[in-house]
Amino acid sequence: MRTLPIERRFETFSYLPPLNDEQIRRQIQYILDQGYIAGIEFNDSPEPTAYYWTMWKLPLFKNPSVQDVLYEIDECRSEYSDKYVRVVGFDNIRQCQVMSFIVHKPGSNSGYRPY
Repeated sequence: MRTLPIERRFETFSYLPPLNDEQIRRQIQYILDQGYIAGIEFNDSPEPTAYYWTMWKLPLFKNPSVQDVLYEIDECRSEYSDKYVRVVGFDNIRQCQVMSFIVHKPGSNSGYRPY
């Protein structure tokens, strides 16, 4: 019998292969279409016990475009390439985070690059 290496699973979509650029774009579009507020956060560890992620700048309140969010993701990834980076969708009616997914893992080149 052969055993497969265990791969860590984090956040929404972690059971899927890493999202490609177009899939990240579509998930951000979904966040915006639902009227959620997009935010970008980073942390040293994606562990479930890491309750507090550091927010990258302020959430994108004023009707950002998908391109605006992708630009901020790229800026965060550039500055904190050694950290996990995730996108969150915040519902301001229910006052809670309704979704989040990782767009960058340390040591990887995965995720969106606008250039």
